[in-house]
Amino acid sequence: MSTAVALDECQPGLSVDLAEAVKHQHLSARTIHTYQHWITQYLAYYDLRSPRYLSESNVKEFLRYLVKNMSLSRARLNQAREALLFLYEKVLKKPLK
Repeated sequence: MSTAVALDECQPGLSVDLAEAVKHQHLSARTIHTYQHWITQYLAYYDLRSPRYLSESNVKEFLRYLVKNMSLSRARLNQAREALLFLYEKVLKKPLK
């Protein structure tokens, strides 16, 4: 399943909203790819539920899961965290604390 399909399956138009937010932030192609990856992983973790129905506690749970089960480096964990912050702040306009 492609990233765009996964995003739109959980919330119609989310891939377009993400593309618009990325355009306004002038992110590099590599950063865009990384953000799409982590956002898709997050949504897949919650069975493609709309991120509008997921809360800050869900983000924390996902990040804890990554630490415990995925053995990520600190840099990769920070990438995941930044991608989710971007999703909530810039795309959904629902900033996390």
